[in-house]
Amino acid sequence: MEPFQPSRRQMLKSSACGFGYLALAGLSSEAAMKSRSPLLEKKPHFEPRAKRVIFLFMHGGPSHVDTFDYKPRLNKEDGKRLPFKAAKNIEKSSQENLRLMKSPWKFKQRGESGLWISELFENVAGHADDLCVINSMHTNGQSHGQAVMKLHTGSDSLVRPSVGSWMVYGLGTENNNLPGFISICPSRGHGGVRNYGSAFLPAAYQGTAIGDADTAAKEARIRFLTNHSASEEQQRKQLGLLRAINRRHLEKVQVDNEIEGVINSYELAFKMQSNVPTLMDLSSETKETHELYGIHEKSTENFGRQCLMARRFAEAGVRYIEVALGNNKWDQHSGLKAGHERNSQMVDKPIAGLLTDLKQRGLLEDTLVVWGGEFGRTPIAQGKNGRDHNPQGYSMWLAGAGVKRGHVHGATDEYGYYAARDKVHIHDLHATLLHLMGMDHKKLTYRYAGRDFRLTDVYGEVVTDIISS
Repeated sequence: MEPFQPSRRQMLKSSACGFGYLALAGLSSEAAMKSRSPLLEKKPHFEPRAKRVIFLFMHGGPSHVDTFDYKPRLNKEDGKRLPFKAAKNIEKSSQENLRLMKSPWKFKQRGESGLWISELFENVAGHADDLCVINSMHTNGQSHGQAVMKLHTGSDSLVRPSVGSWMVYGLGTENNNLPGFISICPSRGHGGVRNYGSAFLPAAYQGTAIGDADTAAKEARIRFLTNHSASEEQQRKQLGLLRAINRRHLEKVQVDNEIEGVINSYELAFKMQSNVPTLMDLSSETKETHELYGIHEKSTENFGRQCLMARRFAEAGVRYIEVALGNNKWDQHSGLKAGHERNSQMVDKPIAGLLTDLKQRGLLEDTLVVWGGEFGRTPIAQGKNGRDHNPQGYSMWLAGAGVKRGHVHGATDEYGYYAARDKVHIHDLHATLLHLMGMDHKKLTYRYAGRDFRLTDVYGEVVTDIISS
């Protein structure tokens, strides 16, 4: 009987865990590894305007009428009744008292473009001429759970792949040693892992989480990246048993996509062990860079670290990066002034620092930065000093690759309640993001359960008016 001499591929197929064994991967041809990697860089449908996306997620829904959507009439008619019918799904407590509430903050026209931005974002306002503000966003879902899922996956009720997963599925990654999609300190609720999950897409396209919203960015790590409990020799012995078990399984089924997924994820994990810690170590950055992001200031340290990590991952070739001010921080049903001021103080300087840093390094030319929450907030008061959820009309902004600069698209009504002119649904935003990355949202499909799925389902139009010439 001839001795069993498994190929590298057979050996990897028969393994189901342990990173020590993956050292053998480095002994094989890099070309052979790339040839079957689902993360291999792919050709876009057409010439892209952007190579990567950094999404700054403001969980909870920041108030557009207090940040980027100036409403003089709202201020003038403070305390008066809303002169038209409110949305049917507004909470009963607010429906009984439809009192307009002016913004507690002053707005100014900023930069040469004259964009109206409130004093909540004094630092970001310094980049007014780089911003493309959409003041006519609208979405589905009055609740956070629905709207957050809609923003991240295009569906407010079903489990669907996240935006980042679709992008990596369509384009692969620029860096074979890193994930194509990273989520830094993601929120734990309102979708949780689904917000960076791959759903029915292959597991290789799901986002890799660094910490979570309950973990300080300084302490955030990728779970299970290293094994401190077992030596390499112990892991090899464990793998010997697993190898025999999995070999029997594969002899019966021949093909097992889950095991293939494990192989790919462990190969990537092995390479990440030597690459990710270096990227997450911010000590190599200059003192000036730390100050730019506000890392030495208590109020801005946490979000500043997240933004600086995002720049480092973007520079290293990660395709899609999300940075979250997580766990519902912008949800001010009461205490609007104190809550929004606290939140803006945490993020304003780091976001401005990120834009400055990207621009100085020439990265803003091919990096698309997106800012926003799952919805906005009502121009009518909730209680004495709060605002309710408002998916009917709100603001988001983009900056960088492929979008007009110092530009405002669309508008809400005179009070900021409903999107009224050049409306942009969240499906339209998703179609536009894919377009800027060189993908046709109608052609980027994946067959599952007998039909072709896409991020925008059967909806969505590219917002061509915000795309630069």
